[in-house]
Amino acid sequence: MPVTAEEDNQAPNKFRGAFTALITPMQADGSVDEKALVRLVERQLAHGIHGVVPVGTTGESATLSPAEHLHVVRVVTETVAGRVPVLAGAGANSTQEALTLTRACHELGVDGTLQVTPYYNKPTQDGLVAHFTKIAEEVDLPVILYNVPGRTGVDMHPDTVARLAEHPNVHGIKEASGDMYKDAQIREQCPDDFALLSGDDFTILPFMSIGGDGVVSVVSNILPGIIANLCESAMAGGWTSARALHYHQLGLTRALFLQSNPIPVKAAMAMLGLCKPGVRLPLIPMNPESEHGQALAAALKDVGALQS
Repeated sequence: MPVTAEEDNQAPNKFRGAFTALITPMQADGSVDEKALVRLVERQLAHGIHGVVPVGTTGESATLSPAEHLHVVRVVTETVAGRVPVLAGAGANSTQEALTLTRACHELGVDGTLQVTPYYNKPTQDGLVAHFTKIAEEVDLPVILYNVPGRTGVDMHPDTVARLAEHPNVHGIKEASGDMYKDAQIREQCPDDFALLSGDDFTILPFMSIGGDGVVSVVSNILPGIIANLCESAMAGGWTSARALHYHQLGLTRALFLQSNPIPVKAAMAMLGLCKPGVRLPLIPMNPESEHGQALAAALKDVGALQS
């Protein structure tokens, strides 16, 4: 007998732990590098990552065509083959476009979709509730909300999140404001089984200490095992270990945000021979000989990812 959305929402939430915001590797001609994508996903799984997020901001969703967007989701979902949850980026600043992407992702067999607050339009809080409720009502698939005011120009308030958390298809939020007080309010106002995921590698440790359930991480593209272990330690109450792992990755995280994401993470992965450094315009690749490029290489060496 199939599990209903309401029953599933009462089960342990599968959107917990370390989820990697996957890059979308590009070939020299700018097309999606499918072979490299498969290798990167397998590397994540081999190092114990808890879930993957294709075509979010880090995956350059803003510059992929709809066909490319869904191609990446299909490749990732088929490669993962049920081993960990796939949380596919399917948000848009048009509710209808988000619905179209979400329906297509549902057909591809993802475990849930990541839905960003509509950017540029600047909806009201009631408009945000209407937008996300429409998606949750029309597609029977778990929704993880995504609040990233630094990129979208709109900030979703804790009481708005709490209103949305009442819907059985809204399973959690990726909160990337970096505001610990706001994050604590969300934890306070939402049910225990509502997943609270950090969208900010700088704050993994304090975020989890106030009741966060994990992270959607950029740095885990490079250090999947470290970030997975950090989250596992925190969830188990092993704060000494979690603190050591948090500070171990912090210097690299700083380097990965010297320029707009995902420019530095792609440059770093190219330095490690994992993919090419190409990004799509209006982003341009980082010059490895530049001050930022040298700082990134030094950070990779400091965490033991790149040999001297």
